[in-house]
Amino acid sequence: MKKNTLQYLSVFSFLFFGCQAQVKSNDIPIKEEIKTYTLETVASGIAVPWGMTWLPDGTLLITEKSGKLYAVKDSVKTEIKNVPKVYSRGQGGLLDIALHPNYAKNGWIYITYSSEEGEGNGAHTKLIRAKIIDGSLAQIESIYLATPKTTKAHHFGSRIVFDNDGYLYFSVGERGDHFVNPQDIKRDGGKIYRLNDDGSIPKDNPFVGQAGAKEAIYSYGHRNPQGMAKNPVTGEIWAHEHGPQGGDEINIVKKGANYGWPVVTYGIDYDGTTISTEKEKPGIEKPIFYWLPSIAPSGMTFVTSDRYPDWKGHLLVGSLKFQYLELLKLKGSEVIDRQKIATDIGRLRNVVQGPDGYIYIAVEGKGILKIIPN
Repeated sequence: MKKNTLQYLSVFSFLFFGCQAQVKSNDIPIKEEIKTYTLETVASGIAVPWGMTWLPDGTLLITEKSGKLYAVKDSVKTEIKNVPKVYSRGQGGLLDIALHPNYAKNGWIYITYSSEEGEGNGAHTKLIRAKIIDGSLAQIESIYLATPKTTKAHHFGSRIVFDNDGYLYFSVGERGDHFVNPQDIKRDGGKIYRLNDDGSIPKDNPFVGQAGAKEAIYSYGHRNPQGMAKNPVTGEIWAHEHGPQGGDEINIVKKGANYGWPVVTYGIDYDGTTISTEKEKPGIEKPIFYWLPSIAPSGMTFVTSDRYPDWKGHLLVGSLKFQYLELLKLKGSEVIDRQKIATDIGRLRNVVQGPDGYIYIAVEGKGILKIIPN
């Protein structure tokens, strides 16, 4: 009787929840690396490479956290001038970079960085757009400036992604004020934002018209999202974020959704104290995957290239803490397997699939490396 009941419940759960991924942690054992590739250095002499994108002519643009923007073409690295001053302290600096979907027509490039602009001391995350003219940033426009400034040196975010409808998403960490910022839609920090390409607010953003709300917010309750990518099949925006000591998460970004930090978490604080005893709660989105222990994820890309048959259709995430690239095998939106790649490579800050179909990784102290399958 009990067996039949369990079978019935299992069938019911499949029928009712079949399209929803169940939360998976890394009780899925990670497989050791089987090396089927070589690494080629594309750009060296970059201490902390952060963001990467390519111009239509094949030029690779690279942000370096200290505040430098590089262009690499035919193995020659040059520095782009007139980059705004960054607050290069702790995790702050020059962060992500992305092209407008219609870059070939309008020339806009989007950049996030830690900005000292505004009253008081410290900095907060800022989004700008600009054009490259004669080797310099020009026509710089302010798109969004998170406030207020703080002297805390961590959790700036930040990644930039455009969706299929041309909306711009970018992430901002909660700046270390986790009991104040992430759950308050009247405050910046601990959020993923959605804007029109000129910085105006889409009329259907979830908090438009709410008194005092930051209307650019699309989702909230985040800790420090440093990876974001568009799912090439569904068009959904996926994001991962650093947990505390344990509980890094991958989430699918949904309109108006609360992702729980610090009300729910799979981790504890760095001093061993409890942040929350809750791991899930009604009204709070569950992650589709979380890591215990934390890997300190940074950078994320979906593999669509035929150059990597075993990786195609799956997800790559960099690990700062354990210094490898992690391949997450997917079945829909469910993580079903894990494997190490580029073991002991160094603090892996970013991973991007280039327009040539190759995977490029940004490694602190080494620069940009291209993964070439054997």
